[in-house]
Amino acid sequence: MSSLKRELYRDPKRGKIAGVCAGLSDYFNMELWLVRILVITAVLLSGGPLFVVAYIACWFILDTKPYSDSHKSDKNSQDPISVKFKVWQKGEPPRRALFDLKDRLTRLDSRIQNMEKYVTSSEFTVSREINKL
Repeated sequence: MSSLKRELYRDPKRGKIAGVCAGLSDYFNMELWLVRILVITAVLLSGGPLFVVAYIACWFILDTKPYSDSHKSDKNSQDPISVKFKVWQKGEPPRRALFDLKDRLTRLDSRIQNMEKYVTSSEFTVSREINKL
C-alpha cells in the first residue's frame, strides 16, 4: 500500500468544464478519457439530474489542485516514469516509457562524456594546480 496520502482536488488545467473528472482520474489513478466516458454514461443511462447535481457540487466543494511552478516549467526534471500495465491505468505505455528512458540515458551519457573530456584535459590539471597554491 502506498505511504503517500492522496487527496481529491479539481484540476482545471486538464479539465474541460471544471476539472472534476481530471481530479477523479488523478485520485483513482485512471486515464482521464475513461473517467469522462464513465461520467457521461452515468448521466445518460442512469439518474441524469443526480449526477449533474453531484458534478456541480464537486465543482464548488473541491479545492483546485495546487501547482508548483518549477515542476511544470521543467519538463526534464527527474520525475519517475510510471508505466501502465492495464489499459485503464494512468501512465505511459511500456514502449513510450522505454523510449523516454533511452532518451534520458543518452543525455546522461553525453554529460558524462563531456565531464570525462574535461577531467582528462590539460586545462583541468593546470586549473587544479593553480587552486592548490
